[in-house]
Amino acid sequence: MHDQRRVITWKLVLMCFAVISATIQGCLCDYYNQLHKNVTNQLGSGVILPLTGNLYPKGYYYATLNIGNPPRPYFLDIDTGSDVTWLQCDAPCTKCFPAPHPLYKPSKDIVKCKDPLCTVFHLPKSVPCASPEEQCDYEVEYTDHGSSMGVLVKDIFPLKLTNGKAAAPRLAFGCGYDQEVAKGVLPPYTDGVLGLGKGKSTILAQLRNLGVMQNVFGHCLSSQGGGYLFLGNNILPSSGIVWAPMSSKSGEMHYTLGPAELRYDGQGTGVEGLPVLFDSGSTYTYFNSRSYRALLNLLKKTLSQNQFKDANDDKTLPVCWKGKKAFKSIRDVKNLFKPLGLSFTNSKNVQLQLSPEAYLIVSDRGNVCLGILNGKDIGLEDSIIIGDISIQDKMVIYDNEKQQIGWVPANCDRLPKS
Repeated sequence: MHDQRRVITWKLVLMCFAVISATIQGCLCDYYNQLHKNVTNQLGSGVILPLTGNLYPKGYYYATLNIGNPPRPYFLDIDTGSDVTWLQCDAPCTKCFPAPHPLYKPSKDIVKCKDPLCTVFHLPKSVPCASPEEQCDYEVEYTDHGSSMGVLVKDIFPLKLTNGKAAAPRLAFGCGYDQEVAKGVLPPYTDGVLGLGKGKSTILAQLRNLGVMQNVFGHCLSSQGGGYLFLGNNILPSSGIVWAPMSSKSGEMHYTLGPAELRYDGQGTGVEGLPVLFDSGSTYTYFNSRSYRALLNLLKKTLSQNQFKDANDDKTLPVCWKGKKAFKSIRDVKNLFKPLGLSFTNSKNVQLQLSPEAYLIVSDRGNVCLGILNGKDIGLEDSIIIGDISIQDKMVIYDNEKQQIGWVPANCDRLPKS
């Protein structure tokens, strides 16, 4: 009798455990379903990230992203001229540079060659794998001849969305264990690069595919240092944006507008037909050799009228001038130079205005230096690259949904309201 009660009691216990287990599983399913719903139904939301850095003397701006579980902060140089996001990585590291945080330690979630993401990261080339089970490697090279090489991994990116909700998507990025920079170039003091290019492998493109947000982003770089980066389309101003269509040229991998005509003080220069590329990974703006020579000839008139002299001993930039006394800021010289303009022939009345502040800096030696460089030195042939110097104090928007780029003057020292 005693043993029979014990058997009945254990049956009741097991039945209770079964009920509890089913309840827990049901709750977990509801939780994960809700989490998936939250992640995949936020196309009207976005993320705002404060930026740190400056044009001069640092020469770069970076955002702080939390990555991993538990999340750890990393400083990433924002670059609209490349697609791959990567961190210096302890894989172990063959060649890494000094960085503000410990090297990223990769999780076991390594992207394999059979993963469709591996194909996306290598477009338009084919995947260089001997077996589908191999790890998917990556290599990215930059205009300034720097590079990063490593393996693709996946990890959690905790995000605080502008609608007050949170998301924790698992995204693919580069675990870089071999970095190079050009001779004489000081690498930025960051943990890696946030690739914001047009390709399908970017972090933003992955977020779009997961349904987290639209493939729209923008940045606002302050001439005083700092600024902000936003992902998603929900903080755009309602008016004032000048829009121009992106180039529809097949295979174009950069944010390109064009062709454009170079104007000086509102007048045509005879230099035209030049595609314009936007590249936040470039500190300064580059003209091809023909437009660069034309610009220098036009500036000589200004220089002779205002008694500037060549400052050949100032190596801050290739071309610097000294005045009667040392300059303290651009405010001291901006009225002595003329505005530039890039007038886009494919877009009626659309022009990118470049005030003197958008192409000049004052060096720490008190000279004024030309922040437009000769593209011939980096192999640039028939294009103009718009770098950070020319897009300061503007909100620049890259709308990959509608294939257009916009800009509007903005106070980049104040974060926008979501």
